[in-house]
Amino acid sequence: MRGKEEAHDYRYFPEPDLPPLVIHQDRIDAMAQQLPELPDAKAQRFSSELGLSEYDAGVLTASREMAIYFEETVHLGAHPKTAANWITVELLGRLNREGLDIDQSRVSPNHMGRLINLIQNNEISGKIAKQVFDVMFETGDDPETIVQKRGLKQVSDTGAIEAVVDKILADNPLQVQQYREGKTKVIGFLVGQIMKATQGKANPAAVNAILQDRLSG
Repeated sequence: MRGKEEAHDYRYFPEPDLPPLVIHQDRIDAMAQQLPELPDAKAQRFSSELGLSEYDAGVLTASREMAIYFEETVHLGAHPKTAANWITVELLGRLNREGLDIDQSRVSPNHMGRLINLIQNNEISGKIAKQVFDVMFETGDDPETIVQKRGLKQVSDTGAIEAVVDKILADNPLQVQQYREGKTKVIGFLVGQIMKATQGKANPAAVNAILQDRLSG
């Protein structure tokens, strides 16, 4: 059977009572603005505006729920790259091991953002933050409550840190001598001993500053 190949084969006739439909460009532009951002465009924005790697941007836009989680976390003040790392490594790692989706996470974006803010404000160290996150994931509790109840707040009091540094140096005279003889890598051992003595709660920047001062004296 012969098929119709041209429009005139269909015997179309214009309807005199229907005027031509004209859609102005400004209306088209307005409608386009109302469309949701597509995943590829969102991933490109995450990379260009927030400085994320192509890989992280791809992971965080793999689903609408994932992208929303990330954006809500950043909206609370979390640095984008830090938020991306915590979500893609720590959170997704735990969710994948338990066979859960992002919308089933007991760690809300609000709590994730607040946890990252505690790190950024030097209230807890990165190491302590991972302990807090583990509790958050299991219980759904907020990070501030966990830190307070478990006494995990970072120690920034220089007097308290100086006392620990002095004791560690007194207990390790060989390493002190080695450092002063030019074997500067031994400082890593001393820092480790100080952090161990403070259960990881000493402010790392303060520890390094005080330790350098003591060793150079």
